[in-house]
Amino acid sequence: MKLFFRLFLFCFLTGYFTLSVAHPLRLSLCEIEYTSEEQLLTIHLKLFLMDVNEALVFDPNSNELAFCQPEESVNAEKLLLDYINKFFYVKANGKKVDLKIESKKLSGEGDNVALGVFFEFDQPQKLTSLEVKNAIFTDLFFDQSNIVYVHFDGDPKSIMLNKKTTTHKLTF
Repeated sequence: MKLFFRLFLFCFLTGYFTLSVAHPLRLSLCEIEYTSEEQLLTIHLKLFLMDVNEALVFDPNSNELAFCQPEESVNAEKLLLDYINKFFYVKANGKKVDLKIESKKLSGEGDNVALGVFFEFDQPQKLTSLEVKNAIFTDLFFDQSNIVYVHFDGDPKSIMLNKKTTTHKLTF
């Protein structure tokens, strides 16, 4: 029995150590902000770089695309946008917003480096509804969660999307 317990403890500790090497959270963050005064809709996605690499080149530790680096691959942004368009959309007043990357930024360090992707749109019509689909990385990870924060004229709302619930619609 002691041998079994020691073996179990060893496996548990080894498994725990393995999980701590890679980032343990399967999470993306999205922040959507609309201000009627400025008639502007902004979207900011924050994705773990390891997950982006896993999704695009099937290697979480790849430097092949080199996002936001001087040697960034000429295909990096197109591959990223193609992936995002496959699993993410925003519909403002029932009309799908055409996603074009305004800017990208890396933050964090080690295995916790995040790739921030920023989109911006003029929204001259008053926003009455917003539908968000965020199924990013749910094709790769069964436990992926995608948190969406929506700020409508300063009024915050939070949405949790995952593999089972990929879309949510808000009305204002």
